[in-house]
Amino acid sequence: MNVLSDRFKAFATRECKGSSPLYEHLSIRIAEDDELLQMASHVNRNQPVPNLFFGAVHYLLIKGNSHELREYYASIVENPREAATAFESFKAFCILHKNKIIPILQSKLVQTNEVRRCSYLYPAFCYIYEKTNKPLALIEIGTSAGLQLLWDKYSYSYNTHEVYGDSLSELKIISEIRGDKQPILHKHCPPVVTRIGIDLHINDLEDPEDDLWLKSLIWPEHAERRNNFEKAVHCFKEHSLELIEGDGMRLLPKLASNIPLESTLCVFHTHVANQIPKDDKHKWMEYVQELGKVRDVFHLYNNMWDSDLHLDYYLDGEEYKETIAETDGHGRWFQWKA
Repeated sequence: MNVLSDRFKAFATRECKGSSPLYEHLSIRIAEDDELLQMASHVNRNQPVPNLFFGAVHYLLIKGNSHELREYYASIVENPREAATAFESFKAFCILHKNKIIPILQSKLVQTNEVRRCSYLYPAFCYIYEKTNKPLALIEIGTSAGLQLLWDKYSYSYNTHEVYGDSLSELKIISEIRGDKQPILHKHCPPVVTRIGIDLHINDLEDPEDDLWLKSLIWPEHAERRNNFEKAVHCFKEHSLELIEGDGMRLLPKLASNIPLESTLCVFHTHVANQIPKDDKHKWMEYVQELGKVRDVFHLYNNMWDSDLHLDYYLDGEEYKETIAETDGHGRWFQWKA
């Protein structure tokens, strides 16, 4: 249980502090509670345990389970109770609904469609477009419901009232650029000609069950994230993209072979690599490297080896590797490095 305990402690300090008082408090208490740690141990290997455990409880509460724990969730009530008093209600709820929580932990995946991460994808794709001046062909690994594939259909503001991207978009994403370096920000989006998303499990936004699960993964205090999600879903329903269920590593070579050389192939993923086993990460890098021998390709990713945003790319057979940004997990800010 020591490993699980450490995960909850790290989750409290690294991710929840200053972002979710409820999850911060609960994580600290769960880390010292063997009964709840035993329950959390049913999470499948390579899944982020705290996220999935909290998502399962949130899911049951949103679905309508009547319990006093609901009074602590800002996603459910207007004036939630003080987070510091939530643990006893939380534990009581988990014990009461143990037989519902464990199957969720064993069957669901953490597939957060955090569209505010597009705030750093936008300058990254502008940066790529500067290098090739060709329309972009996108393949997203771990796409979930595909909302990040529509990054060019949203608008963006950084530190000022200046608007970039699709100024008419219903979804307006606001993020902070920290540090002295400023990224290339095109007033209008680079052209996109292909959008393909791959995931072991595609979330269908027309399915109420999938929609509910994705909302459950949004932390209770994060009203802006819920609002962004709803607007992105509305945008999704107005545009077409190709979503494929399967293993990205196996599918990539065939999909890439169908992308015309007149476009820039961009393979990208955000916050999904932490669910990939270490050996498979090395295989994935080799796949992209081999692809770079036969065509130009850009690989944009984070959470592979660290939390920074990296860009590996192959132009005319030459390999380049750059760390282009330090990013916040929910896209609230980033610091440009390229």
